[in-house]
Amino acid sequence: MILRDGVKTAENKVSSETRKLSEFVKDKSKSLVDRLESYEDIINLEVGDTSLNRAKTLEREFDIRQLYIKYEGDNPTGTQKDRIAFAQVYDAIRREYDVVSLATCGNYGVAVALAANLAGIHCKIYIPESFHTERIKEMEVLNAEIIRLQGSYEDVVKHSSILAEQNNWYDANPGGANTPLQISAYSQIAYEIVEELGDAPKYCAAPVSNGTLFAGIYRGFVSLYKRGKTSRIPKMIAASSTKKNPIIQSHKQGLDYCKDLNPEAIKETKYNEPLINWHSFDGEEALYAIQNSNGDAYNISDKKMKEMSSFLLKKEGLRILPASTSGLIALLELDEKINLEPDRFVAVLTAKH
Repeated sequence: MILRDGVKTAENKVSSETRKLSEFVKDKSKSLVDRLESYEDIINLEVGDTSLNRAKTLEREFDIRQLYIKYEGDNPTGTQKDRIAFAQVYDAIRREYDVVSLATCGNYGVAVALAANLAGIHCKIYIPESFHTERIKEMEVLNAEIIRLQGSYEDVVKHSSILAEQNNWYDANPGGANTPLQISAYSQIAYEIVEELGDAPKYCAAPVSNGTLFAGIYRGFVSLYKRGKTSRIPKMIAASSTKKNPIIQSHKQGLDYCKDLNPEAIKETKYNEPLINWHSFDGEEALYAIQNSNGDAYNISDKKMKEMSSFLLKKEGLRILPASTSGLIALLELDEKINLEPDRFVAVLTAKH
């Protein structure tokens, strides 16, 4: 079985200022407080504050008003994963770890490899033997150590977490003790949206896989609402590959918990791989976000994701990974179904192609 995450090799460039700050962070003769401050400066320079633009071509094509695209491809390794990678490496510096470890199928590994490289922390990346991605080359260039393990992605996550505990490494895997930190990092997306728009949108749509991103965005909007910074909490629209994600299927079955899927029934393709799994590590949090915001969940086909990716390149000039368009497609399908009243709508596109 050959699986690809679809993201083409990125340059992973950072500014010369970041390189200078990195040298300071790596110098353990400096105080921990000063090193942390310098790494925080790196995060502020490189991560987040991604673009939010009104997609007028899409508005005209699909007859919807005030549709905004939040483009996470602006992050240094080309995906939203940089947000949690840098947040966790900051935490690893603070707690004085020398090694950070994780299991990955591609994108997250590159993000942690870059974050760890800039911090001078050794990075161990565990990848299932059956998985293949061009991004391994990037991880190696960033001095990450690649270890192949037998089993599924879920199996490798579990095994790598055990190894981290045994060896006193920082465990950067999803679904563990760092889930609150990861959700907090992703909540920044909501803060950035509100900062640009001046209020929360009526709907916010995003792809789901493990559910951490989706849950984080929702938590961010809830926090802003409770603090009186917004007039409302958006209805959250989740989208994933057709019948291959437990969050979507659990919502459609009316469940109040995230029910695992049968691994044997899931077929991976180069288009759906970033979205699918039989067990979503933060699925409960994502399901909670859908249900408590009066949102909805959609199954999106490979064909539709591929077509939308091509459309965005042609009409908006954006190179978007097909799987990253699933939330946008769901939002447009919702509009087609109920004819949304004019308002503000945001779709998060998670990765560049």
